[in-house]
Amino acid sequence: MSKRMKAMLLSQEAALRERDAQMLKLQETVDSQQAALASRAAEVEHLKLLIAKLRRMQFGRKSEKLDHQIEQLELRLEELQADEGAAPVEIPKTPRAAAEQTRRQPLPEHLPRETRTHLPEFAGKCTECGGRMKSLGEDVAEQLEYVPASFRVIRHVRPKFACVCCDHISQAPAPSRPIERGLVGPGLLAHVLVSKFADHIPLYRQSVMYAREGVELDRSLLAKWVGHAATLLKPIVETLRHHVMSATKLHADDTPVPVLAPGNGKTKTGRLWVYVRDDRASADMTPPAVWFTIRPIARASIRSSTWSHSTVRCKPTRMVAIRPSTIPGASPRRPVGPTPDDNSTNCTRRALMR
Repeated sequence: MSKRMKAMLLSQEAALRERDAQMLKLQETVDSQQAALASRAAEVEHLKLLIAKLRRMQFGRKSEKLDHQIEQLELRLEELQADEGAAPVEIPKTPRAAAEQTRRQPLPEHLPRETRTHLPEFAGKCTECGGRMKSLGEDVAEQLEYVPASFRVIRHVRPKFACVCCDHISQAPAPSRPIERGLVGPGLLAHVLVSKFADHIPLYRQSVMYAREGVELDRSLLAKWVGHAATLLKPIVETLRHHVMSATKLHADDTPVPVLAPGNGKTKTGRLWVYVRDDRASADMTPPAVWFTIRPIARASIRSSTWSHSTVRCKPTRMVAIRPSTIPGASPRRPVGPTPDDNSTNCTRRALMR
């Protein structure tokens, strides 16, 4: 065997050993990344279980320390989930079959589109020979963007017109406002309510968020807006209550909550009641609905005043079905259960103010 052939074999063996070393190193990197991901996944699941446990503890006596612990755990959970979305270590990708490649979901069609055309620096003249350029088509790529919400002031201008022949003056009526003589518009009022009750953003946090936009809205002012909104929504709530309580079968449950008594600063136990009308399992085509109410009195008083003619026991740990037709003296369409009174309405308003 010639020396040249031996040199070629030695170089190939060296190349093979180098490739094996690289593959071993890449395999070690993959194993370490998989171990790190498994550890993070285990920590994420542990944090989720711990947060769920603490939230269940909140149904008892609430404390600021418990809220702080939940907030810190949620922040840690967000950090871990954000790290999972970060760019991983670059590892040579092996080609996958076309069927295995995940397809990106198209962006929703109902979102408005804003077209931005990017023209080259010299669109009408060739930079190579100076000739005239013609269009060959275009490439279109979509990107999902978020436009932050912004405040604006709506100026309602009502011109006055006077007759030149008589003293008659004409002017359009003033547009209605959700709050009489109030500065808040219907869109802003709806945003405050959705942020508080759907997104669980307290009013004091909303006040800080609006201040960053240069709009100073005190928490007490936001609380007054919420109270006025509760008054505006009362007809809808009453209609919903009548629809729910006129059912022949109800599901009810209550939750104890501490209610701050006005004047003395002490708390007493109130009850948050929920009534559910849903009999779709019995082929009832009536639309299901849920009605909530609050009673700032003890559980025993509610049971004695409401369930005195019923043999059904209402426990806060489960839903209880109630058939008004089985209660002596109750018509099939007669509402059963506590109805809102002045005390419950005032208590609801105080809860909204907080």
